[in-house]
Amino acid sequence: MDFDWPADVLALEREASQFAAETTAGLDVLEDSWLVGYSREVSEALGRRGWLGITWPAEFGGAAQSPLHRFVLAETLIGNGVPIAASWFADRQIGPVLMQYGTPEQQRQHLPAILSGRSSWCIGMSEPDAGSDLAAVRTRAERHGSVFVVNGQKIWTSFAATADYCYLICRTDPDAPAHQGMSELIVDMRSPGIDVRPIHDMSGAAHFCEVHFDAVEVPVEQLVGALNGSFAQSMRQLEHERGGIDRLASNRALLRDSALLVGSDPIARRTLATLLGEYRIGRLLVLREVMGQAPKAFSAATKTWCTEYEQRVSSFAAAVCGADTMLSSRVARNVCYAPAYTIMGGTTQILRNIIAERVLGLPR
Repeated sequence: MDFDWPADVLALEREASQFAAETTAGLDVLEDSWLVGYSREVSEALGRRGWLGITWPAEFGGAAQSPLHRFVLAETLIGNGVPIAASWFADRQIGPVLMQYGTPEQQRQHLPAILSGRSSWCIGMSEPDAGSDLAAVRTRAERHGSVFVVNGQKIWTSFAATADYCYLICRTDPDAPAHQGMSELIVDMRSPGIDVRPIHDMSGAAHFCEVHFDAVEVPVEQLVGALNGSFAQSMRQLEHERGGIDRLASNRALLRDSALLVGSDPIARRTLATLLGEYRIGRLLVLREVMGQAPKAFSAATKTWCTEYEQRVSSFAAAVCGADTMLSSRVARNVCYAPAYTIMGGTTQILRNIIAERVLGLPR
């Protein structure tokens, strides 16, 4: 049995590795590059190489490559700290959602700009009292003639301060059952009435944002999919979000560099060996997701394993660095940031409930 990648996939991996080395030379932070590393220039470079929408069908302008191509490309870029955040949300989930649910006009307007790397998006899901419980959102969109008028608040909206568009989940029928009264809108972030307030976390990053919508008018043509059909659409979007290599490889560069400090200490060597084995397990879980071989809703299990693994990497790096961890460094930053791995994209507690109910079929 041949376990090697196909020749064209290996060639892409080599090309991406060279691109990563050139792009990250001199960068101080190589971790969380899909969420913290924001560079419009890098995203446009990815677009010029045809690396955005690499698996999209040719009819939508994509390269029509296999899921393996995207997997290897993303693992190489993220694992080496390439700052891809400006295009990551759009490439990972907005484009696929628009291809599935968007109107032809929405597709003509947005897909080419996403493919070129010139269009940056944020996702308006979480709210102060509706973090992992998507059905609890209260941001309202009321139809008035040819527009929806949006009022409400979102939080943890990554890159809202720099995004061109927001993919907004909002309530359009307050009298319907919680899971049946939500819709999805494309909101131009330059619209009057939008107030974005960046939130600085203790790692020094400020990509999380609080967003207030005060009578923001959104043309009805920017409704994506079915009116009041957001919950089913969002569950499909979260499948794109939760089962990818970004949930495993965020601090792979930190593991690589920390491994150089292990020396002959037997406990540290054993821990490193365990982490390397666990990475392989997570990688296989992600591969099952991207190849469409995982059971329905299993992305919850994949994300749980991968993000808890990332926290173990952070703890290992702190252990081998010892007292130096208390200094301002990549290790200190990652220790501060690590709790976020199992919160963003759905908390581990919520995901374990999903695993129990939807994968294992256990009673509620």
